Amino acid sequence: MYLRGLTGKINSRLSSIIPIFLISTFGLTLSCTKAPAPKAPPSRPSDIKVEVRDGGPVVITTTTSEFQILPSGYLQATLVKDGKRMTLEDPGVGSSGGSDSILLAGKEVDFVPDFTQAKVVEASGKLGRGKRLEIPARPLAPAGVELERTLVVEAYDNFPNIALVSATYKNVGTSDIPVDQAWMQQHQFNARQVDPKAQPYDMWSFQGSSYDWGKDDVQKLTRVSSQPNLMGEEVKGGYGGGIPVVAFWTANVGEAIGHVETLPWTLSLPVRVDADGRVNAAMTIPLNQALKPEETYSTPRSFVAVYSGDFYEPLRMWSSVLQKEGWELPKPSNEAYNVSWCGWGYEFNVTPAQMLGTVPKLKEFGIKWATLDDRWFDTYGDWNPRGETFPGDSIKQMVDEFHKQGILAQLWWLPLGVEDGQGRWESHKYIVAKVVQEHPDWLILDKNGKHARMTRDLAALDPSLPEVQQYYKQLTEKFIRDWGFDGSKLDNIYSVPACYNPAHHHKSPQESVNAMGDVYRVIFETTRALKPESVTQACPCGTTPSLAWLPFIDQAVTADPVGAVQVRRRIKMYKALLGPHAAVYGDHVELSAMTPLGNGDWSEHGTDFASTLGTGGVPGTKFVWPNPGPKFKAVALTSEKEAQWKKWMALYNEKMLSRGEFLDLYTYGYDLPEAYAIAKDGNMYYAFFAPNANVPFKGEIELRGLKPGDYRVVDYADGKGMGMVHAQAGSNPRMKVDFREHLLLETSAN
Repeated sequence: MYLRGLTGKINSRLSSIIPIFLISTFGLTLSCTKAPAPKAPPSRPSDIKVEVRDGGPVVITTTTSEFQILPSGYLQATLVKDGKRMTLEDPGVGSSGGSDSILLAGKEVDFVPDFTQAKVVEASGKLGRGKRLEIPARPLAPAGVELERTLVVEAYDNFPNIALVSATYKNVGTSDIPVDQAWMQQHQFNARQVDPKAQPYDMWSFQGSSYDWGKDDVQKLTRVSSQPNLMGEEVKGGYGGGIPVVAFWTANVGEAIGHVETLPWTLSLPVRVDADGRVNAAMTIPLNQALKPEETYSTPRSFVAVYSGDFYEPLRMWSSVLQKEGWELPKPSNEAYNVSWCGWGYEFNVTPAQMLGTVPKLKEFGIKWATLDDRWFDTYGDWNPRGETFPGDSIKQMVDEFHKQGILAQLWWLPLGVEDGQGRWESHKYIVAKVVQEHPDWLILDKNGKHARMTRDLAALDPSLPEVQQYYKQLTEKFIRDWGFDGSKLDNIYSVPACYNPAHHHKSPQESVNAMGDVYRVIFETTRALKPESVTQACPCGTTPSLAWLPFIDQAVTADPVGAVQVRRRIKMYKALLGPHAAVYGDHVELSAMTPLGNGDWSEHGTDFASTLGTGGVPGTKFVWPNPGPKFKAVALTSEKEAQWKKWMALYNEKMLSRGEFLDLYTYGYDLPEAYAIAKDGNMYYAFFAPNANVPFKGEIELRGLKPGDYRVVDYADGKGMGMVHAQAGSNPRMKVDFREHLLLETSAN
């Protein structure tokens, strides 16, 4: 069976993850969710065809894809496009392992599908019309494993490239069965399936875990690639959450797996390149429970998707499914598209005078937002102004003055983290916050009864408690209504620990993780109610976001990108997740070029506005002005920088491409040079980036997405005419170009 070599590694990494909990329904059921029961047949049957053969395979055919359940139980996905059938699947000849299994006492148990008992019914519901297939199975194991499995596979007309899969395991014996893990969507991928000359691992990947600061979520696989991709609950270092999707693609075809639950399940999506070069991927769910007689365990709804293109398409499909399942994405406020300046250039000890001192330049550059960043406060959790830098009511006076100057103000803070007298962050030694003194019963406790730790080594309040949610409503009202801020920059936002506090009476420790989004909903909705044109931003610093809170923001952020490449890729990621018109903050432009200093810190000295503007992002900066001395030299707004900053801010405010429609027309990793396209006001805008920023690109570019006709082409960054192109039906015009770093083009009909 695939991934067997990963068993020890996965077990060791998952040993600290909490078990999925027990729920009573006529006996205990190990389940957070079940695949929805089929509803009444729709008025018109689905167009999907299902062929069941007694010995297998089962073949599910949609308008664009084919999904086969092989006799072994392996689920194989194939893209059908332009008369061709393409797949990355390579399960191995004669393999007896399926795509779904269970781990008992450290040993994997596979199941043999009984296709003679398979049932196919029409399905209808939130995802529309479709087909639902149920296949019973018996364990492929020695006698004594008294388990039955029912596999449910769903396919829907409106989502022809996705198959949804869930499994239910039932103890049909008379004694307890210890269950370690459930494994789903076990796949082996091989690039040679579409390119005989390629190495098996010669493909790109998106891995959506919040894994480590600065880690590339988009990466080309290598011979030694391996990543655990833990999702949901907090992980080492305070990270966690993540987008539960891993995707793989070549120039011709891609596949992705993950889950489509709207809650952040604690599980993992490990990816590893095997000794033979093939790529293993799976979804593993920790249980560590005994399944009693007649009890059942139901897995979350997983998926496998097949597509052409890069990570944009599977993320778009995943988001679309979640939106049908109840994941509501708000429309960004109008102010979410305006340029932002952040006081973080002055770091922890910024003062009102320094913040307001930049006003002349903010107005000159057309910058609408000013953000008061980290360490303006006295204590994490209480969030009162810090006396030595913001005495008295100076914080409110500062906001009032920004408003008089026509500038909106945003406040940095970190929900759920509280000081409990243990630890420190940077120079800030923790005391016991007043909220902890008054409500110690609100804290999340770990398995040992100690204060669980979250990001910045803080203790954490349990977001599932109504009193905690009310507390964050009151804090939001203080910041927005009383102090006058126009929005929040919620920073270091990852996940929270599982909660074992007996006073909270949880059915499962997972409840704190699942409820994290409820606090962010409260903050977002309270802010919007007080100021409809506010901006709530959340930054999962250095990592991908979490599905728990992603629906409760106006503006996504590229989250401390390590260089311009991450800026561009993360803007594309958020456009896929939140929609082609999403407001995505490109973060401080200074982050677009970084040099490691060797002690975990970085020198930030970027000037690459093009990576944000050209991809449809919202630019930002953290310059300091006037120059306060050598400490801030790297971010000081020098006379040399002024002309550059002024040019790009004006260009952004003129074009406002962040409001345009991001179009998925180029495949990352295979279309060279790297390219992006945006449609706005009847024109098409293109951004091309040289493979090496230090080496000029000379060659041809392709202008995709143009309707037939003649077009004038302009380099809008430099105001330079590039001539005319003619677009014909079925072909794209090409141009010979020579540029360094980037080329930003606008095409308009002649």
